Amino acid sequence: MTSVAAGLTGVSVVPADIPPAPLYSAVSQVSTVRDVSAGSAESLAASGSILGSLSRLSAADLPAFVDAHRSDLDRMLANPPKAGDVSGVWRLLDPVKQAALLQAAPHVIGNLEGVPYSVRGRANLIDLSRTIADTDRRLETGTGRAARIELRQKLTALENVQTALKKKDGVKRTLVSLDTSIDAKASIVIGDLSTAEYVSVLVPGMYMSVGEQIVDWAKTAQNLYDQQTSMLRRVLGPRGGQGTPGVATVAWIGYQTPVLMNIGGMKLANEGADSLERTLEGIQSLRQADPPYLSVFAHSYGSTAALLALERHTVTVDALALMGSPGSDAQSVAALSVRDGNVFVAQATLDPVAHSAFFGSDPGSPSYGAQRMGVTGGTDPLTGAKLEGSSGHNEYFTAGTECMRNLAMIGIDLGGLVMSGSADSDDPPMQTASGR
Repeated sequence: MTSVAAGLTGVSVVPADIPPAPLYSAVSQVSTVRDVSAGSAESLAASGSILGSLSRLSAADLPAFVDAHRSDLDRMLANPPKAGDVSGVWRLLDPVKQAALLQAAPHVIGNLEGVPYSVRGRANLIDLSRTIADTDRRLETGTGRAARIELRQKLTALENVQTALKKKDGVKRTLVSLDTSIDAKASIVIGDLSTAEYVSVLVPGMYMSVGEQIVDWAKTAQNLYDQQTSMLRRVLGPRGGQGTPGVATVAWIGYQTPVLMNIGGMKLANEGADSLERTLEGIQSLRQADPPYLSVFAHSYGSTAALLALERHTVTVDALALMGSPGSDAQSVAALSVRDGNVFVAQATLDPVAHSAFFGSDPGSPSYGAQRMGVTGGTDPLTGAKLEGSSGHNEYFTAGTECMRNLAMIGIDLGGLVMSGSADSDDPPMQTASGR
């Protein structure tokens, strides 16, 4: 445990001792939502659920209802309706009521899977702006020392989200989820999640709090976006015809990542799996008519959360890449909901977590059946560019590395072009990438 935890800690991230987020139990109204038959938006709207009640109110009555039921709405977000049901109810609302609900309950609308991403982006910007203003006011009014420390920590996290939302090279960024509590969570999309042909969700490991890492995490997602777009242009060439297919990358911090004191437990991994499962279901629900090629790229403890989500067989992705993974109960690729067994694994030479099987399996073992991703560095066979290696647990997402180049290929359905690593690697031999 000591060596694994030390490897997970790394030296480039400042620890933040954040207490676990509170768990909300579902109230009977929320349970009613889950019992509605799949796809029956009319039944949901007519039900006694909190969402059904919202859908039946007039636009003028919505603000008062929201103020009186904020606790119920928070509980609904903790145990939300299915994305397909939410989408159906949203479409039943007229534009005036949609606009009123957006203003009255931006935190709810911004975090409900099934609401269009452009709407969620606007809602979360409203919630972000209001919460920053409220936090500033509370700091100015004078509070105790402990409360001021907590408020400043919260304000820093929210201001960092604002910074992370700034466009680079004109590429749009959308805040598709936001939890403004002290244990802040957020997801920022680079590109257009509603139209992109290729979607990659980046899942982080320990010490990746919104307050400290959201700016860098969005930068990593931007780097991946840039590489994927560039590779598509190069590979398609004149065949691009109508233009390069759209790409979207998601800088996802949708769960409370662990710190050294709780890295050995599975509680946060299960919470992360729940949140990631909802995110993936939301994408597939809204994109049902034109499904994107959906990939999940997960690191460290986040890879365990991703494995847990995909072991449930409630949602299927097109590709999964695991980096520095401590494993899960799944003993092989066959136990995961990944189309065509399209699972890749990266294990750096000096990564103490690689091959640890700390949570039950080693995705890097030959028997697991994953495909090798090279991380030692080399020359890109397509571009001739020199690629750096990743030697430790925290270097997989470093720009200019072989690992990032390989992730770019996997995310645009070019797994057959993944570099599988040097022939003289000390790691045991594994299946090489075959693509689709």
